[in-house]
Amino acid sequence: MAHDHNHDHDHEMENRITLIDEDGVEHDFTIVQYLEVDNQGYAVLLPDDDPEFGAVIFRVETENGEEVLYDIDDEDEFQRVIDALESEDWGSADFDEE
Repeated sequence: MAHDHNHDHDHEMENRITLIDEDGVEHDFTIVQYLEVDNQGYAVLLPDDDPEFGAVIFRVETENGEEVLYDIDDEDEFQRVIDALESEDWGSADFDEE
């Protein structure tokens, strides 16, 4: 599932983003980290309406000059991102595969 969003960042992402889910419902997130793993970009987001839910991680792809966020469906890919985050002193942060 893709999540469209509009913003330019050149790795200087804005702190907040609104994603629209498959039902057309808007959800506000705070961007807490952008990282690259194996030459692929990822964004770590915290939901503004329920920060206790934990962080979610999306793969960042560029399509037609705009960034699109995708769920990470592959467990191995998700684990590589978690490992990279943990190596950056994120410790035992609670991450959810979105």
